[in-house]
Amino acid sequence: MAVQLMQEKWQGVISTVTIGATKEDGGSRSSTIKIGAEESLPCLFKEGAIPNKPRVAFEVWDVPPVDWPRELSQEFSDSLNDPFVWAGKCIKDYNAELICLRLQGAHPDYQDKSPEEEAAFIKEFIRRVNLPLIILGCGDDAKDNLLLPACSEAARGERCLIGNATQENYKAIAASAMADGHSIIAESPIDVNIAKQLNILICDTGLPLERIVIDPTIGALGYGLEYAYSIMERARLAALSGDKTLASPFICFVGQEAWRAKEAKSGEPSQGVMWEVITAASLIQAGADLLVMRHPDAAVKAGKFIDKLFYKK
Repeated sequence: MAVQLMQEKWQGVISTVTIGATKEDGGSRSSTIKIGAEESLPCLFKEGAIPNKPRVAFEVWDVPPVDWPRELSQEFSDSLNDPFVWAGKCIKDYNAELICLRLQGAHPDYQDKSPEEEAAFIKEFIRRVNLPLIILGCGDDAKDNLLLPACSEAARGERCLIGNATQENYKAIAASAMADGHSIIAESPIDVNIAKQLNILICDTGLPLERIVIDPTIGALGYGLEYAYSIMERARLAALSGDKTLASPFICFVGQEAWRAKEAKSGEPSQGVMWEVITAASLIQAGADLLVMRHPDAAVKAGKFIDKLFYKK
């Protein structure tokens, strides 16, 4: 006797967020990226539509990283001092379709670059790199409150993804993103209730839910991955059950977390790559829509894994 598997039907749907604006859209990007729009849990294709596969973004810094392990930094040793060359290498050698630009040089503990300096850099980067962009601040809330609005204006019309907005600094960032036509990353500390509250607060500024991407703050393999997975799963279940305030795509900073693990810095480059890949593969099963990767080999392997998952026979 044939056994028929039970299938869930959900009433909710994840918002669709578009990154990048082509000339026809009023921007200058060569393409656009769509994430979200799922009507079921990850990879359960028979239970609902999953029109957009997860995407991989290559991380590029405006200044040379000083705390990256040798196993990672040597992959870009010929380009870390020049973000334009670095981005070009990602595009030419690894077929990157999305760049995540981190403005670490603005951090007070790095080079303390001014918002005006970084805004000028963003304009030049947009002129020289035509892929869709994620623009990240330096991670210092007070500085990002000044930095990100300036960079948002510099990238006006390009429909970037701007982040990160937290409970402490979301107002100025959300207002700028709304005025300049961008979407926003809402960062919450591995907590479903805080993620929901922050989305509501951002919406109260006038930015629609359809332009919010959740950063749930993940952990890497062996360093909180299971807990992060469970939080993402709970949020996705709530969203598919009809909670629109949680129905946002997820962005996961995989490279940042994976290369903090001591196992990734063991001296064997292949081990660090696999630490990043396994973390990425696990988070895809939890519902990740956008993966920000650091090691190019890890990014390529994650992309191939996604292609296999989403291969339609």
